[in-house]
Amino acid sequence: MGLIASVKNLSKIYGEPGSPVCVHALCDIDLDFIAGQCVALCGQSGSGKSTLMNIVGCLDRPTHGQYLLGDVDVAGLSDDERSDIRGQRVGFVFQNFNLIPQLSVAENLEIPLFYQGAPAHKRSARAAELIERVGLQDRGHHRPSELSGGQQQRAAIARALINDPLLILADEPTGNLDTTTAEQILELFDDLRSQGRTIVMVTHEPDVAARCDRIVTLRDGRIISDTLPTAQG
Repeated sequence: MGLIASVKNLSKIYGEPGSPVCVHALCDIDLDFIAGQCVALCGQSGSGKSTLMNIVGCLDRPTHGQYLLGDVDVAGLSDDERSDIRGQRVGFVFQNFNLIPQLSVAENLEIPLFYQGAPAHKRSARAAELIERVGLQDRGHHRPSELSGGQQQRAAIARALINDPLLILADEPTGNLDTTTAEQILELFDDLRSQGRTIVMVTHEPDVAARCDRIVTLRDGRIISDTLPTAQG
């Protein structure tokens, strides 16, 4: 399996330059993401997992260290360059779905392609393909308010796939779902992983983490363990 992304000696410090008050959110993180793996990022609130997710998702930049996404060193890019890379190589799935309420499912999916300048027929064809893949064939013209929570999360997953990203980042993707619906969403993630997708998932739920290939646990901005779930040895 190939290396999709890696961080080396990565640190993130929050605080004003020259100020004695600063927060070391991440400290000397080394982590590789392998094609086709699902990696769970775990840890208590304040452990650094969300900061790491933001850097891996090109939403933030490290204070020190290197972040390679594919063959690109993201850490040294400008804000605009990071935005371009984020749109091309990263797909996001959020706990609160983050769908635009005024738009239909299909229109929500097409937004990233619109900003990349894709013609209308390509946008609609790609959206229709992914709507079918996540089992929403009869919901493409519905707005988010007309969907159940599980259907909204399926739409969000389809949107994350629209640009065929290198990485799918999922932040507590089952946090707002009941047990049965959460299981259906996790099965969809299982299917994506079996198709070779690389997924990084922030979760505080042990049973969700146990479904992943690796569990990376952070505490006080440092990785304290990087293990296989018990079921996998």
